[in-house]
Amino acid sequence: MDSSKRALKQPLCAATGTGTLVSRAPNDSLPHPFMEQMEQSSDLSGAPTAKMSSSLLEGVRVEPTTAINRTKMKRQGDEMKEKKEEGAVQLHRTIGLLSAVSFIIGTVVGSGIFIAPKGVLMNSGSVGLSLLVWALCGLLSTFGALCYAELGTTFTKSGGHYTYLLETLGPLPAFLRLWTEFLFIRPAVASYVSLAFGRYVVEPFFAPCAAPMVLIKIVSILGVTFVVAVNCWSVTVASRTQVTLTFVKMFALVLIIIPGVIALAKGKTENFQNGFEVDLLTLDRLPLAFYNGLYAYGGWFYLNFVTEEVINPNRNIPLAIICSMVTVTVFYVLVNVAYYTVMTPAELLLSDAVAVTFANRALQGLASVIPILVATSCLGALNGGFFGSPRMLFVGAREGHWPALFSMIHIRRHTPLPAVLLLYPLVVVMIATGEIYQLINFASFTRWFFIALATLGMLIHRHRFPLHPRPFKVPLAIAVIFTVVCFFIVGLSLYSDPWNTGRSCALTLTGIPVYFLTVHRFRLPRKWRQIFDHCSRQLQILLEVAQQEVQTY
Repeated sequence: MDSSKRALKQPLCAATGTGTLVSRAPNDSLPHPFMEQMEQSSDLSGAPTAKMSSSLLEGVRVEPTTAINRTKMKRQGDEMKEKKEEGAVQLHRTIGLLSAVSFIIGTVVGSGIFIAPKGVLMNSGSVGLSLLVWALCGLLSTFGALCYAELGTTFTKSGGHYTYLLETLGPLPAFLRLWTEFLFIRPAVASYVSLAFGRYVVEPFFAPCAAPMVLIKIVSILGVTFVVAVNCWSVTVASRTQVTLTFVKMFALVLIIIPGVIALAKGKTENFQNGFEVDLLTLDRLPLAFYNGLYAYGGWFYLNFVTEEVINPNRNIPLAIICSMVTVTVFYVLVNVAYYTVMTPAELLLSDAVAVTFANRALQGLASVIPILVATSCLGALNGGFFGSPRMLFVGAREGHWPALFSMIHIRRHTPLPAVLLLYPLVVVMIATGEIYQLINFASFTRWFFIALATLGMLIHRHRFPLHPRPFKVPLAIAVIFTVVCFFIVGLSLYSDPWNTGRSCALTLTGIPVYFLTVHRFRLPRKWRQIFDHCSRQLQILLEVAQQEVQTY
């Protein structure tokens, strides 16, 4: 930095009689004109003389340093500090309450509510029990979201699961969660949602024939590319996009609920008679019914990934979680009631796209609109996932558990560009190969296992540090119930689907040697490290990214 720029950054200096510079604190006010005249009339020793012209005193009123003046000076200092931070490389707090609510609802309401009803009914065995599963999944997700509200206000870092495991249970569980997120959870979930988006966009043009799979994959990749571009471009644009898509998908749910409620009011209740027949229910399939329902509610934890970007998180995180989860639960139950009012259970089980089949029955004039709304809903869930998940990699890199390049931010866009771009090729490859459906089956096991560990860690942290400040504290009964139920579902899935569960455990455990080789103690050859450092520097220059200059937690 040259001398002229350095001088611009030090305006608050006053010259003494000897010509030296006396630095002033940022909160000090600028010299009064009267004081400047006093300094000019000082003697050679630098002390001000008592002889002052009467003309200097005319019309001059020296204000005493009062509380009002001190408040004004403090406000000026705060404004200068805010202006300095606005220009710094950092993730700014731009997510308000509406954006937070839209972020949760927009991420939760994706393809699940339009596809998962078939899986819930198939594994629960009856209409009444399937509705009960939907309500209990909503209640369980709300309990989990409230636990994460406490975690998010107790530990004000972004990163979600990773941060909470790191703070409560230590670095190894946190790294394993980071490893599984990168290796298969996020790519599998994003690929599944993007393929649903491509299918709903393409299939209406080929109905009643089957759409070409190659075209579906191309459209899916285009959808992922759009979402990645938006999240690389601007946090504000991504947030506004999420708000817009959330209103569109809520309109889609209302469009399904209204015909169902009208038919129900007219007395069409034959599908609800004998709704709790349990002849087809088996204990080993019940966890799979909950997995399908919980998948449709998945996404309630994504706001915790961006805690450092939420305005007033101690207030907005709990409020956003409560408002969004109550809204989603009510809407999901009403949508399933509408499905069963218009369609028989057998028809629902034969349908691969429940919402489209429903529209052909109840909304014949608007049947062509439903696939577009479902595609928009998938796009919103995809946007929410790419907005939140890279923050976990960003915080992991900042903590030293991931390459430092991924803790950097674009110097002008102020987005975590490397972390967002890292996930893009993995998702594209998975879409192209099409090998995602088995990954989805066991991604749920790993995800819920680590969620249960995080809430268990919260209970342990409460016990070990009872005086730690907690702006929002969930009732102990809710935290215990959620943790026990999560471990029960995860444990029961070992019995109901041992093959996928075993593969999930094996993939998770591959992170242990990686942790001890690269994080716990770096044991890779020096030549490899030099090559990696050189590539990191070149990528940093190419992507125009730098480390965060302001601590935001």
